[in-house]
Formats: sequence, structure tokens, C-alpha cells
Amino acid sequence: MKSTKRIGTVVAAGVAGALGVALAVQPATADEPGTRAVGLHIENGRLVESTGNDFVMRGANHAHAWYLDQLGSLADIKALGANTVRVVLSSGHQWAQTTPDQVAEIVAECKANRLICVLEVHDTTGYPEAGAAVSLDAAADYWVSVLDQLRGEEDHIIVNIGNEPFGNTGYEAWAADTQAAIGKLRNAGFEHTIMVDAPNWGQDWTGTMRAGAQSVYDSDPTGNTIFSIHMYGVYNNATAVQDYLNHFVDAGLPILVGEFGHNHSDGDPDEDAIMATAEELDLGYLGWSWSGNSSEVGYLDLSVNFDPNQLTEWGERFFNGPDGVAETAEEATIYN
Repeated sequence: MKSTKRIGTVVAAGVAGALGVALAVQPATADEPGTRAVGLHIENGRLVESTGNDFVMRGANHAHAWYLDQLGSLADIKALGANTVRVVLSSGHQWAQTTPDQVAEIVAECKANRLICVLEVHDTTGYPEAGAAVSLDAAADYWVSVLDQLRGEEDHIIVNIGNEPFGNTGYEAWAADTQAAIGKLRNAGFEHTIMVDAPNWGQDWTGTMRAGAQSVYDSDPTGNTIFSIHMYGVYNNATAVQDYLNHFVDAGLPILVGEFGHNHSDGDPDEDAIMATAEELDLGYLGWSWSGNSSEVGYLDLSVNFDPNQLTEWGERFFNGPDGVAETAEEATIYN
């Protein structure tokens, strides 16, 4: 999530260099060692637990990297019925790095609150269009640096390599860069399910992830990659929502809505259709975001000042409305 999603903007500087670097790195191959499936994994296009139980993510995003004193929000989100929280981390390129000790603390908090946690690096948002953003390769290096804190947590943690890793320039490199980043993590020993975001500020209005998802999925020697689409103004009607999600389901490729809201500066997303379609197809969704958004998009706060007793209109709709979290979320069986 970014304060502005610029649909159709073209900024050409730096794309050629980025493409050259991306294509020089090759993904892992299926015969390389240390890449077996453990914990949460993909079977037949579905996310399942090690118990074999189908797991459908229902929860919220939490901006931990910018609010280090609000880790207790995980308990509040859980109390409202969520089974999953997507937690914002920083690789240290744009914001203060989430240290290994902090990663270990987050993992412990997730488990204490009986949550599945998606951990994501936010510093990639809008690369290379956003000048301060970094590549998926840089994000992958960060993940390798915290592998010791995540090893053995495959039942509880999903690794989302980088948030919205391309803006509206250079996105043609999405498949190659994503494959290379997956390969780097698998070669380092990651056995977790890996989540990968769409380009175009997460919304894939160019269809780049839609077209390249199969090749990216096939590049993962474990087969444990899940795709994440962010639905804001591009998805302003039920047809757009249904068409995109059904394409992946029909292709047997795992997908969830990793971010969405009820409103946005780039248009009015159809939150009712997003939630209803996800429920109909048994797909995960994670709303943006618990609290602390900038003033430009403050309407996306689910709660007022991190207070679970003060849900916003969006928060009430998301947690307690039709097809909402309270009505549809089921706790991971690993906690039973």
C-alpha cells in the first residue's frame, strides 16, 4: 500500500539497468537440494496446512515497521476474529531495518496470538518508479539475513518477498526478478510458502502477473508460491474482481487479495464484490490496514489510533459486515 497509486504513469529512467541486473540472476532448479515442502504449503492450487487442512486467510495488514510500539495490535486484530495478519517489515533501505531480534519477537507474538503471519518487506514498493524503492533482489538479501529467526516456523509464517515490487515502469521485468528472488530464498534454505505481489503498485492493471504467474510458479522447486493481488481503484466493479480471481482459480494457481480498501484516491474499489468473491471462491483476503495511515489515505484505517474499541466505518464493514472476518475466518488447525 502506498499513499498514491499512479495508474498509467510512465517514468522511463533507470529501467534498462534494472532489467539487466534482473535477468542476470537465475532461479533455482527443481533438482537442487534442501527445497522440500514443510508447514504451510500449496496443494492443487490451494494453501493448506501441514495437517492437510485447507487454510483461507482472513485478516488485516499491520504497519509494524513504522509503529514499533504497537505490536500488541496483533492481539486486537485476533480478538476481532482474524486468523492472519500481514506485518510490514523494513529491509533498512527506506526505513529503519527490522532487526533479527525484532523479527523473532514478531514471530513469537504471532504464535502467542494463534495467528498465521505474512511478513513482508515494504522497501520495494513501486520500484523503480519510486526513486527510493529497492529491487526484489535487495529484499531477498534481507530475508537471507533473518533466515535463522524464521527457520522452523513454516507452520506459522509466510514470506512475502516484497510489497508491490514494481510501479508502472520497468514492470516487464516482474517475472524474471520474481523468479530470481524465489531462487535466492530457496537456495539459502527457505522452506516456507513464499508470497509474491503483483506489479503496477500491486494492482496488475497491465496483466503482467496474470500472464507470467505460471512461469513464476513453475520456477519454484517446491511449488510453494502464492500470488497476491492488491485491489484498489482498478477493481471498482464486480466483473473486474471476478475476472481476475477466477483466472487464477481456473488455471489452478494459488492467489489471495493481499491488500484492499473501501475507497482510494485512484478510484472506488468494490469492497463488497472483493469480499463476496473471495468467500465464494474460498480465497484469502487481507484488508489495508489496522491503523496509522498517512493523512492522505487516513480513511483506510480500520481502527482509530490503534484502538480496537473504536472501529472506523471501514473497520466495522471489514470485520463485522457480510462476508467479513468475524463471519468467515477459521483459526489455523495448527493451533488446535
